Amino acid sequence: MVRAYHAIFSSYGFWLPNDPRGSWSDFVRSWEIARFGKASKVNTRRSLAHTPHDVRLRQRAKRALKYPAVVLTGVQARAVGHGFAMAVAKSGYCIHACSILPQHVHLVVARHQLAVERIIAHLKGAATLRLIDEGIHPLKNCRTSRGTTPTPWSQRKGWVVYLSDDGDIRGAIRYVEENPVKEGKRRQRWSFVVPFEA
Repeated sequence: MVRAYHAIFSSYGFWLPNDPRGSWSDFVRSWEIARFGKASKVNTRRSLAHTPHDVRLRQRAKRALKYPAVVLTGVQARAVGHGFAMAVAKSGYCIHACSILPQHVHLVVARHQLAVERIIAHLKGAATLRLIDEGIHPLKNCRTSRGTTPTPWSQRKGWVVYLSDDGDIRGAIRYVEENPVKEGKRRQRWSFVVPFEA
């Protein structure tokens, strides 16, 4: 039985649907980046980040994006965390680990009455509102065809690993907590994170 989720979602422009390392996308929606190849769908749940690939092709595709790729500053990451805290307070989500990195977020979330995809959508929405409220939305100077500010998040719902036993949950928590360290940053401590108890 699923007891928790390791959820990963990215900022706009981080992992494109036609990334040469592979993606979980079935198609490329944007003409700007479709010129660089079809969707590179894979079915693996393991990380593809270190897979050898054509870095120049990936960078050219990113330069063709409609808006600049979002890379959160420390102040923006803090605002995202405050948005998450508001969503947790409102909904009662139980989050056991959280790392907010410049281009992606890792969370370990206990099973909840809402589907994990709804939880991710709620967290993204709350974080976006906080960025807007603080006047630091990374795409605040860009506009969609409808005149609105584009989302700072990837349109994908994110990646989810389903966790069913204590060992899997503890392993995911360790991975999330150590993720900033792998990028040369400090471990993160968030007020809304609660320790996991077997």
